[in-house]
Amino acid sequence: MTSLRFAVLPGSYAVARLPAGAEVPLASLVPPFSSVTRTPVELSVVCPETAAPAGARVETGWALLGLVGPFPFSMVGVLASVLQPLAAAGVSIFALSTFDTDYVLVKREKLDDALAALAAAGHVVVESPA
Repeated sequence: MTSLRFAVLPGSYAVARLPAGAEVPLASLVPPFSSVTRTPVELSVVCPETAAPAGARVETGWALLGLVGPFPFSMVGVLASVLQPLAAAGVSIFALSTFDTDYVLVKREKLDDALAALAAAGHVVVESPA
């Protein structure tokens, strides 16, 4: 895998869990980033900490790294090339994918470790698009 470019998006993020049948908390879907995933067992929301849904189980303190895409669906190993150096550095992640690219959340206190590991793997930090 060649060197990838990624940006640290501004802000601090929350990952929230609601019951599977819960309504999507529209007030949580605010810029610069939000994501909703519904499965048969839960509704997960990623959003700025200040917009975390009330009544949800919430984990705060996440920094958000966005890979600069888009990447074709046929491209293999994009996320693995980022996750492997993070795992080797002991940085746990929460990953999300969109049509165009991938995002990785890391705990804010591990952000410097994550950036160092990614740089050592040949990846490059660019200015945030936000």
